[in-house]
Amino acid sequence: MQNTNVQIEKTEILSDNWYILKKITFNILKKDGSFEQQSREAYDRGNGATIMLYDKSSGNVILTRQFRLPTFINGNETGMMIESCAGLLDNDNPEDCIKRETEEETGYKISKVEKIFEAYMSPGSVTEILHFFIAEYSKEMKIADGGGLEDEGEDIEVLELPFDKALAMIDSGEIKDAKTIMLLQHLRIKNIL
Repeated sequence: MQNTNVQIEKTEILSDNWYILKKITFNILKKDGSFEQQSREAYDRGNGATIMLYDKSSGNVILTRQFRLPTFINGNETGMMIESCAGLLDNDNPEDCIKRETEEETGYKISKVEKIFEAYMSPGSVTEILHFFIAEYSKEMKIADGGGLEDEGEDIEVLELPFDKALAMIDSGEIKDAKTIMLLQHLRIKNIL
């Protein structure tokens, strides 16, 4: 249902280099019944999916480590981030996307995934909605080294860690990625591992 309390007046594209940065001028209805004109910027990078692979028999999870420039320029000295496998939908449905990304990034070919929820990760400035999945993995599902796609500039290290160690890495600050923290906490809350 369309929100009639918001009227878009003007949309300007500020950048279309990597993804699209727009400046939106709009009128919004205030509590007192008057409209106020506001202007905001929104970054549209498309929607994405993320997954936490877990192995009940070993108690391990699969994570990745890669360089993330925005964290580097915001004080992360190495720029390296430990994360759950993730990627942009690229016109796929979320389930097909996350299966593809899992194989590309981790080398595991999974056939069954469970969608657990969707979330806007930074709704004040980014349009992206992220689809969250979990899936069991086993050694037999490993068909390649993983590491991402070289032609996309990906250089991803695959990490297999005990679940308890991954949780402790949140407390120590080694894991600072929101989607990864959410997925690890989901496994904990639901007593999956």
